[in-house]
Amino acid sequence: MNRKTFLAAAAAVFAFAFSPLTAPTAAAKAPAPAPSIVDVAIAVNSSGPFAGQFDTLIAAVLAADPAVVARLTAKRQSTVFAPTDAAFEAVGLTPANVGTALDEATLTQILLYHVVNGRRDANDVLASSQLRTLQGGFLKQSAGSLYDNLGREARIIVTDVPAANGIIHAIDAVVLPFAP
Repeated sequence: MNRKTFLAAAAAVFAFAFSPLTAPTAAAKAPAPAPSIVDVAIAVNSSGPFAGQFDTLIAAVLAADPAVVARLTAKRQSTVFAPTDAAFEAVGLTPANVGTALDEATLTQILLYHVVNGRRDANDVLASSQLRTLQGGFLKQSAGSLYDNLGREARIIVTDVPAANGIIHAIDAVVLPFAP
């Protein structure tokens, strides 16, 4: 290959490598992160049929140990049983008092009692008679209801709300690992 042919080939390679067809674009640089459980909970609470129904849950997650937010935004798959605001009100908690009515450690334990390892859709939950929570205790399940260590019932009222790192099921009562 003579020098003229080499330079022409090099120019063609250079032009191809830096042409608009192969140059990375802003959109192609990195995909947008998929929404985490926390992102989905905030979105569901912001608009649609469940707008404003999870204000206390969001306030509780933010008031708890930062490890709770870290777990619910991590890549590891989790299943969350999310109590509605009405469920929290039944045990005396509101967005205004959730951070002061309970100390951080107790709030964290209660929240972790609502989280299970792995992505468990409604069929998986219904096929289980017992679910081990991140708090370390168990929830019993029968016919679409969860029962806590105190025998309190929480009915699953909305199922299979997907997130990149897990799934959310809404429940109509707060489940407790211990007496308040």
